[in-house]
Amino acid sequence: MVENIIEIDKALFLFLNGIHNAFFDSVMWQISGKAIWIPLYIVILYGLFKRTGKQFIWVFIAVVFAVAAADLISVHAFKNVFERFRPTHTPEFQQLVHTVNNYKGGLYGFVSSHAANSFALAVISGLFFQKKQITYALIVWACLVSYSRIYLGVHFPADIVCGALLGSMIAYLVYILFQQVFKIKASVFPK
Repeated sequence: MVENIIEIDKALFLFLNGIHNAFFDSVMWQISGKAIWIPLYIVILYGLFKRTGKQFIWVFIAVVFAVAAADLISVHAFKNVFERFRPTHTPEFQQLVHTVNNYKGGLYGFVSSHAANSFALAVISGLFFQKKQITYALIVWACLVSYSRIYLGVHFPADIVCGALLGSMIAYLVYILFQQVFKIKASVFPK
């Protein structure tokens, strides 16, 4: 059963990674980076400040805590434990991988920290904003960041899906924790 899932994961990776051209090589390289998203992070923080007012400091701490927890758990409880090679480091597989700028990433890729972190940010921000359109836009952004990792050849689809689930669960748990512990007012946290 597990072997079948791994084979499907590899086949899906080859299909998705195989869809590439010079234009999207550049676009996906930028999407996968951090600097291009700084304006988005500033807009999210400003929006959260406007939405939550005096409670913003707790909201900010919750967002930082969720993303940091997603990052640390994805590395120390998953990558360093499961030690699943990235596509670019899988010996029988690496010659089939399309890479950009010869980027290969670290040795292990399960789960994707990019997916965990971007989904943690998207989900916890969406929960605080409580606006469907903003939440959907943040989820689309997280999906785009996550897909860029497959495009660049450094993650299998299962790495992405599991990272997205991990980041989403952590964000939700942090949201609930901050609601209970810090007694944030109901206008920020609906029942």
